[in-house]
Amino acid sequence: MNKDIFLQGQVAEDFDFYRIREAISHFAQSEEGQEEVLHRESSTEKEHIDLLKDLGRQWNTYLASDHPQALFAWPPVKEIFSQLGIEGGTLNQEQIFALGLFSLYTEKTRGAIKGAEDDLKIPVLAKKVSELPYLGQAAEDIFRIIDVSTGEVRDLPVLREIRNRISSLKKEIENSIRKYTSDSSLSQALQSNVPAFRADRELLAVRADRKNAVKGIIHEVSATGQTVYIEPEEIVRTNNELVEEEFRLQSELNKIFRELTENLSKYKSDFIEAQKTMLLLDSTYAAARWQKSINGIFAEDCDMQEEPPFISRARHPLLGERAVPVTITFMQGKKILIITGPNTGGKTVTLKTIALFALLNQAGFPIPAEEGTRLPLFSSIFADIGDEQSIDESLSTFSSRMKKIALALNNADERSLVLLDELGSGTDPLEGSAIAMATLDRLLEIGSFVITTTHHGVLKNYGYTNPYCVNASVEFNTETLRPTYNLLMGIPGESHAIEIARHSGLPVETVEKAQTYISTEQADVSTLIKGLTSKHEELEELLRQQRIKGADLQNKELKIHNREIKILERDIELKEIENRQSFAFLRETRSKLENLVRVLREGEITKEKTQGVKRFISDLEDSIEEQKVQLEQKRKELEDEMNNLRVEEEKIAENGMRIKKAKEHGVAKGKKTRQRMSNAEALKTATVDEHQVEFAKKQKEPKKTVPAKIVYTEGMEVLCGAEKRKGTLIRLVKEGIWQVQIGFMKMEVPQRQMVPAEKPVYENPRADYFVESAATEIDEAPKFELRLLGMRCEEAMRVLEHQLDLCAIKNFRNFSIVHGKGNGILQQAVHDYLAHYPGVKDYHFARPEEGGSGKTYVELN
Repeated sequence: MNKDIFLQGQVAEDFDFYRIREAISHFAQSEEGQEEVLHRESSTEKEHIDLLKDLGRQWNTYLASDHPQALFAWPPVKEIFSQLGIEGGTLNQEQIFALGLFSLYTEKTRGAIKGAEDDLKIPVLAKKVSELPYLGQAAEDIFRIIDVSTGEVRDLPVLREIRNRISSLKKEIENSIRKYTSDSSLSQALQSNVPAFRADRELLAVRADRKNAVKGIIHEVSATGQTVYIEPEEIVRTNNELVEEEFRLQSELNKIFRELTENLSKYKSDFIEAQKTMLLLDSTYAAARWQKSINGIFAEDCDMQEEPPFISRARHPLLGERAVPVTITFMQGKKILIITGPNTGGKTVTLKTIALFALLNQAGFPIPAEEGTRLPLFSSIFADIGDEQSIDESLSTFSSRMKKIALALNNADERSLVLLDELGSGTDPLEGSAIAMATLDRLLEIGSFVITTTHHGVLKNYGYTNPYCVNASVEFNTETLRPTYNLLMGIPGESHAIEIARHSGLPVETVEKAQTYISTEQADVSTLIKGLTSKHEELEELLRQQRIKGADLQNKELKIHNREIKILERDIELKEIENRQSFAFLRETRSKLENLVRVLREGEITKEKTQGVKRFISDLEDSIEEQKVQLEQKRKELEDEMNNLRVEEEKIAENGMRIKKAKEHGVAKGKKTRQRMSNAEALKTATVDEHQVEFAKKQKEPKKTVPAKIVYTEGMEVLCGAEKRKGTLIRLVKEGIWQVQIGFMKMEVPQRQMVPAEKPVYENPRADYFVESAATEIDEAPKFELRLLGMRCEEAMRVLEHQLDLCAIKNFRNFSIVHGKGNGILQQAVHDYLAHYPGVKDYHFARPEEGGSGKTYVELN
């Protein structure tokens, strides 16, 4: 990326990008993390931008959880790395301690993210942390020498004897000095009873005229000459020994530090790689914290060839609570947005907000807007904002702005963003408008995405007539003569100069004179704009009413459809009753047939009797078959109606209405599908002599349809339980049991209690449907081990309450609860709930090898 092209015209400075970046840097944990944020620039590398935004989103997920802090403020270490690996080089105590803390905090970050990986959906963050080199051994080597809590060198055996000798010498010196300061005979000779320190030695402050009262070496004389600083003879030797021992101690320390530095040199590449990753983590952590402070989002990606950009309720971050949310809906196929309206109406603020959002988004930072905001990846940004007239270069305002516009026209491409404030101003209106339109024509040829503000009425007409342009205006309250800062898409705005001049105190006669210079109302552009605005508002109201009426009509049609389905269900029930009666009649007829056969056997067998029996049975068989066919047809009609109803509900839901699907439309769960007996089976026991009675018609057995098995795979979206809660399959725990991610929870769900959220995939691709003889009813049972890990307290208490209710219903006496240790919040909540639940007989923590205080066993009455 050519940074000079991307940020031409001081774009980042003009749009306050650097001020926002500095604000974000304060949310980093370390000084080096802050510097990393302060050096981040907007980019065109999509892969890098996506990484920054994904890490920011997943840091937000982590920060919203109950997991412990993962990042800590390590001291600056980058400059230390250059001293490692140099022959004879030695790090000092402070530098070694800094490396130790960096190593320790790196391992803490690794442990915290790894511990949350199973509970939270943070794959990118977990992967980046897994790339951290292991620095645990380096931290162990350092803190074997230096105390982690104080940063001081530990009491090593090689140093202990020297330190004890130094301590003994210091006490001996203090005792000797105390003899002088407590001697009453020297009270007149001493200037102070407190010893003075000169060149790391304890001395006595003695009056110059009484210096012979203390025998020793004079080290210093005060500026006034009235005080001399004497080292008594008896502690000269002791002080000398103390200096020698301290030098010996420092020599030993230097030797230890030199050996430790040589040992740490082998971790140099690991230190450098770890610091690079930690800076990435800290800078994205800062972005996530800033996002939370502004209630913002990370913008979605947008390909302008397929869909236009969209900004939902944007707020300029520097305006704080004064910012009025602005929603900007760009239209498909429109490349130029022309914003018009009065001064101080918010045109330039809107322009700057869009530009700032583009810069923040391409730096991987969040933006203060709402979900659904999408922004494209611009290859370059050009801007002409404000008045930058140069006296030194003898450039007028117009000349200065023309240089910037020329730069854009010569370097922009189809993926460039061009921002032009007050296009065509600063010169003759006629010529300025002509240059402005020619500029927009050229940018349309290039294919750049252009946003411009203007007061020129000609440009409003240009935007109205050009199919690739769209007008927009900042709303203005004509009663209060104040802007509302709302952006109206598709409508050009008025300048309201006459009204503002009158309200600002311009003499009445001057205002009236100005009014006379305006053309007749028929040719007045403002009148045209007012008419367009009025028509636009009327159209919006008509469309709104039409949508309401359409939604009401669809709702009524759905209710009628529901009634029709209920009638059809009732009809099917009646047919089933009728069919059952027919089977009962068939069973009753069976005995009559047997009697008839006996008559045939005992009496004379005639052809007429035999034919009569056959007709009786055939008619009865045909009647039952006809009933069965009608019933199957009714069932098919019901299935078709249910499918149509589902399609209609989805259409209505897409239009903004939420329809709760009635469960009573389908066949009730748990009701077994009645197996119908074939005529061959019904007449199977009829003992008609085969030589006397022959059936002309035989019933064929229907072929059994093999059920098609749905294929469940990891990552598949499913609907779980009777509530149809949406979740994602994580892994197959055992045959028929899946671990499912539902929201922030992971739970084990039987496969029979879930259905695919999308169109299912079958093992047999030719099996479009399958027939079940019975729909089994799900009978929920209490769990032997209730897992509450990853749940919030309120959700966990609801799950625990449901478990206790199931235990009471199923006479279940014992179970365990896995709540984890953590900060003890969930553990305490579980025990408080059990303590006040009347059905609990006893509860206690598990044995250490079974989970200890992270697991509780419960015994019920």
